[in-house]
Amino acid sequence: MAKREVDIVVISDVHLGTYGCHAKELLKYLKSIKPKILILNGDIIDIWQFSKSYWPETHMKVVRRILKFVTEGVPVYYLTGNHDEMLRKFADFNLGSFQLLNKVVLNIDGKKAWIFHGDVFDVTMQHSKWLAKLGAVGYDTLIIINSLTNWLLTAMGRQKMSFSQKVKARFKEAVKFINQFEQTAADLAVDKNYQYVICGHIHHAEIREMESTEKTGSVLYLNSGDWVESLTSLEYNNKSWTIFKYEPENFNTDADEDDKTDIEDLDARLDVNLLLERFKQEHD
Repeated sequence: MAKREVDIVVISDVHLGTYGCHAKELLKYLKSIKPKILILNGDIIDIWQFSKSYWPETHMKVVRRILKFVTEGVPVYYLTGNHDEMLRKFADFNLGSFQLLNKVVLNIDGKKAWIFHGDVFDVTMQHSKWLAKLGAVGYDTLIIINSLTNWLLTAMGRQKMSFSQKVKARFKEAVKFINQFEQTAADLAVDKNYQYVICGHIHHAEIREMESTEKTGSVLYLNSGDWVESLTSLEYNNKSWTIFKYEPENFNTDADEDDKTDIEDLDARLDVNLLLERFKQEHD
């Protein structure tokens, strides 16, 4: 199956290592594309909720697929988020075409793009991190219950639903937070004279031209969404940005099924469980 060539792909909020992560779907997507640049914009591995008892094979295959891009010479930028903030102590690490950073500014066809995860705008993250972590556990539990419910709905021939999206939509504070997040990012980007500002964190995919609060200019605000609920990414091709949304019917067969990256012995690898456990111990 021919891979789809894309100039830039931005993915965030994958949350590998949690029950809510759609690693199988993400793997199919990654296999289907041939990006010139891959940007992983935070919360790729969820070190907050990491448990040695839960690291499925599909999660490891996603990591391998990313490493395959690196070995092929594709520039891969891993930008840290709040759930993988333990990696921030290793920021500015470079290995071949792989870079670990907290944020990055790229020149994209003559326009400056300011790219970062976005948790810096989250007051809860800055002042009540324990509350944010507690909320993350509750969110993951809600996702598990939602998965079971959707399994039953599918078996009954009914349409799936998203509990968390319904909760967000019904609470004005959640909508207000998203709006404030987007406006803050836009204001700072205009002030810094950037043409694009690209974030993740809020699990809400968006592409929207936004004017600054002071009416001093505008910027194209973009958010890549997540791979827990919406299963979205940002793609840049032919000087235009689009939101990619994973649809199961478009991935009936695995792309590149015979890929040796996936079928090699999973025991003959760096023990990711041990590595993440060390990150947690160092942080605690």
